[in-house]
Amino acid sequence: MPSVVPDADPAPRDGSLPAAALAELGSRPFGFYVHVPFCRVRCGYCDFNTYTAEELGDGASRTTYADQVIAEIRLARRVLGEADLPVGTVFFGGGTPTLLPAGDLERVLAAIGAEFGLAADAEVTTEANPDSVDAARLEQLRAGGINRISFGVQSAVPHVLATLDRTHDPARVPGVVAAARAAGFDQLSLDLIYGTPGETAADWERSLTAALACDPDHVSAYSLIVEEGTALARRVRRGELPMPDEDDLAEKYAVADRLLSAAGLRWYEVSNWARDEGARCRHNLAYWRGGHWWGAGPGAHGHVGGVRWWNVKHPAAYARRLAAGESPAHGRELLDAETRRVERVLLELRLAEGLAIDALDAAGRAAIAAQVDAGLVRAEPLTAPDPRVVLTDRGRLLADLVVRALLP
Repeated sequence: MPSVVPDADPAPRDGSLPAAALAELGSRPFGFYVHVPFCRVRCGYCDFNTYTAEELGDGASRTTYADQVIAEIRLARRVLGEADLPVGTVFFGGGTPTLLPAGDLERVLAAIGAEFGLAADAEVTTEANPDSVDAARLEQLRAGGINRISFGVQSAVPHVLATLDRTHDPARVPGVVAAARAAGFDQLSLDLIYGTPGETAADWERSLTAALACDPDHVSAYSLIVEEGTALARRVRRGELPMPDEDDLAEKYAVADRLLSAAGLRWYEVSNWARDEGARCRHNLAYWRGGHWWGAGPGAHGHVGGVRWWNVKHPAAYARRLAAGESPAHGRELLDAETRRVERVLLELRLAEGLAIDALDAAGRAAIAAQVDAGLVRAEPLTAPDPRVVLTDRGRLLADLVVRALLP
């Protein structure tokens, strides 16, 4: 989760939600995001809410962390009342969730199941670094109920990984992926980053080729963003590294789409490709489609019925709140109808299925024709049963421009 949270209203100390928000429960998919804020080292580009052992300080510990998250899960049940909410997706993100013992992740998942129930086909994902697991740990994770794993590979090129302050050996990735397959994970995803300073076109193709050689079910490919406050941003500011070049990023995105598509992976969101519909990340689709989820852990965000909230950032503050029987929620926003509509446009337009035209106001609908003429979208006739506007291949490169045009 990002380390910077927005300014908004303070959250109630008991975590309670407005009746109008609770009334929407059950109308959309419901999931859990569990943030595990621990890392062995801090990557120079990372802006997520993470802590190394040296940064934790007093009052926070990996050994007690699962118990704290379980306390928040029980709080979630009290806040959400008796609504029947079988959990369709669980996502352990970080940080590096696999720095916790596999048994701790299993206990957290069991607590979610005990309080809410897990859907029979629940998708349960954990992120992992290639150097944070071995065959035995992967078998434990799978036996504990995790059925999808997402490896943070980022690059197959040592000098690119060094610039990102990534410490894993890229030569180890194929073996770890094979071990995950042998352990029986239903779905396997690889995360890549392009546009790192010093990364050539050949470097990026090498990373894509190496990833595809692992035969993943899913690939996420994100352009590098230089986030303020990170070590990478400081190096760019000092002139040690150049800012990523927009033309270079566009060319590398096009290469990614070409190679991934040729290998049988199809884009379903601007930065995500999957082998088939069953390999799409259902948890993230719920975010993009405006679903409901509870975010557990320091800095984690949740959303129910147009209320978005976020927890205190530091693990020690998080532990203190829960030990006192209070909600760890720090702030929240109550989204009005127009804000929810705008966010729907921002997110759903990024999907391969496109955006329902009825999400646009009159000015936005009037702007569609110019975007079609520019070759950035294709639009179904308004007389169609469910008319939609969908990004073209070129439109994906200019998605932010299209959004601005449709939200005049």
